[in-house]
Amino acid sequence: MKDFLNILTHNRRLKSAVKKASVSDLEKAYDQLGLLIEEKKIEEEALLQEEQEKEAMKASILLQMQEAGLDLSDLTDEAAAKPRKRKARKRAIKYRLVDKAGTEHTWAGVGRAPKVFAELKSQGKLEKYRV
Repeated sequence: MKDFLNILTHNRRLKSAVKKASVSDLEKAYDQLGLLIEEKKIEEEALLQEEQEKEAMKASILLQMQEAGLDLSDLTDEAAAKPRKRKARKRAIKYRLVDKAGTEHTWAGVGRAPKVFAELKSQGKLEKYRV
């Protein structure tokens, strides 16, 4: 589209592009281009009219709200405006171990086991630390 507009809007490029075209072909193109221009004008006028109608409607609604003593925040339901966040439930601890250094290790038994519990599991001693 950019190339097309470059050709149409620059006189030298346009002359070069239509050098081999016949007069009847150019007249047909001229007629088609005129029709397209008229259609585009009508579309733009319709869009402009629609925007003006929207702005008028907004102004009317805001005036009615002011007369009624309402604000935009009065129209929004705060519970609906804020999506509820589900709180993640903490799982109960199933295994607890205090190592020689006095560090407490816990595991809910779900997901990948911490190294300490993985070692105990491989040795078969995991159940000893069940809470």
